[in-house]
Amino acid sequence: MAIQRSSRIDPPTTRTERLDTRVLETLVGYNTRRAWLTISAVFAERMAAYGLKQVDFSVLSLLAHNPGATSRQLCATLDILPPNLVSLIAAMDSRGLIERRPHPHDGRAVGLHLTTAGKKLVREAEAAVVQLELDASAKLSARERESLIKLLQKLYL
Repeated sequence: MAIQRSSRIDPPTTRTERLDTRVLETLVGYNTRRAWLTISAVFAERMAAYGLKQVDFSVLSLLAHNPGATSRQLCATLDILPPNLVSLIAAMDSRGLIERRPHPHDGRAVGLHLTTAGKKLVREAEAAVVQLELDASAKLSARERESLIKLLQKLYL
């Protein structure tokens, strides 16, 4: 008895067909990544006008609220490798956003400060980021958003 094979070939799955993601949706990492991708895309779009990436914004915001912070402090806070921060600081310096000053307590360290242009940029960018975060999390109530932030912080603080 011969086995008949179907000559029909199933079409490849198209992007419009929904895949079973039940297992993935139970994972904190998967959900965090999906949320990050959504917010990150909006961030990149809106911060392009300021010429800022996420890490640039983070460094400038930290310096706005911690004038005189050192490179070491920035690296520790943002989990950035020192060689990566060096090029980032050089780029900000060349844009006239930051300046280096001797650290008041450590003669070997240099404190980083925003210039007037840097302060102006950070004020505008922070306002835009606050709004984009509200827009990106619009499906959440204020209480849910606050809870989400606290829960996420439990994972890394």
